[in-house]
Amino acid sequence: MESKRYIPQQNLYEGLIKKYPTCKKEIEEAKEKISNEFNNSETAYDFFGGRKFVDKIKDFIPFIDTKPIKDIEGMKIKLQESYNKIIVVLKRYCDLKEEYYNLIALWIIGTYLHKEFPSYPFLFLNAMKGSGKTRLLKLITVLSKDGDLLSSLSEAVLFRTTGTLGIDEFEGITRKGGENLRELLNAAYKRGSKVKRMRKKKTEDGEEQVVEEFDVYRAICMANIWGMESVLGDRCLTLILEKSNNYMITRTMELFDDDDEINYIRDSLSKCSLCNVVVARNIYMEWNRFINNNYITTQTHNYIKLQLLEKIKQSNINGRHLELAMPLFLIAENIDAEVLDTTIKTLCEITESKKEDDFADNHDVSLIDFISQEIQTNQFRTMKEITHKFKEFLGDSEEWINEKWVGRALKRLALILKKKRITRGILIVPDIIKAQQRILMFK
Repeated sequence: MESKRYIPQQNLYEGLIKKYPTCKKEIEEAKEKISNEFNNSETAYDFFGGRKFVDKIKDFIPFIDTKPIKDIEGMKIKLQESYNKIIVVLKRYCDLKEEYYNLIALWIIGTYLHKEFPSYPFLFLNAMKGSGKTRLLKLITVLSKDGDLLSSLSEAVLFRTTGTLGIDEFEGITRKGGENLRELLNAAYKRGSKVKRMRKKKTEDGEEQVVEEFDVYRAICMANIWGMESVLGDRCLTLILEKSNNYMITRTMELFDDDDEINYIRDSLSKCSLCNVVVARNIYMEWNRFINNNYITTQTHNYIKLQLLEKIKQSNINGRHLELAMPLFLIAENIDAEVLDTTIKTLCEITESKKEDDFADNHDVSLIDFISQEIQTNQFRTMKEITHKFKEFLGDSEEWINEKWVGRALKRLALILKKKRITRGILIVPDIIKAQQRILMFK
């Protein structure tokens, strides 16, 4: 029935126990008395899992304040309704891989809540010409909080505006002269990133230079054909779009501003506050305690929260990948357990794919892999020999991979076990054991 779809069973009951731990016995007795009034389990469900329960319980415990508990549950219902409606709208206008609808819907919801998180992933749409990336980017921007679609980006626009940014045809970021913009973008996915600029201020004595500070943390969605440079790409959830042959969708006009459902979604999400639902800062702190085996379940924490942390741990997503995934995990968990499981599965697949790409593209990782496969342990080797064999290992004849680069890379990666200078140059013993341990991080 409808209430089962929208309201997680026992959430409000457990919320009351958590809020009034000293009244646990009275609440349980009240629940038992209420249950005796109903023979129909589905009708009883409305009371134990739904908002009617916290209204009815006041007949037995008048002093209990149930409004905050109902507000939290009402916010969860709004989140799930918005999530479902966003997917309907996305499927009306765009033909995507099924798993992408889930991620994009969560990301859009997150633009209304992202200030609650210490970091928030960029969304990158990579596709060949005619694959609908501009249409999808425009739709995402329209649905997102204070969305604005641009065909180019400057430093001033990034730090002097607010809201969600959609950037189309984002090919020029790697060109010469874009270093400052790249630096700002690399920092803009994390809260607390600031940029300072000087401006003139009029005073009674004339003019003086004052420091003006801007916050660059914001939700950004980008799209292009040629791909993203590696450092900025590490801050992105990358979705690869394919050209559609679904003419029901490709012939649908982009009447986003006149779509009543889109306007309803924006209005509903603008009233949401994740702080009322989950308090993201607390969840991050609980995660750190949990991962360090210092999680206490006998006080204010409940079994459902522990299940969430266990699921995230079992995903084996780590480092920056986890940093990017965590906001979507928390939003998904507040919508539905099935949505959370789908999100974890999809992000695990994306993370594994990215690891494989990084492994193939990153010469540092290739060097670690090469050293890990060496069989001559504790034997001095010349840099010329190591470099020659490494280039054979890569199948790469690029001139920039020379003895100087390999020597510096081995030093930077701390893979030199021993070293000695001779008249003909330098001999080293590669640390094969350390390389074998490190390469496991990338496989």
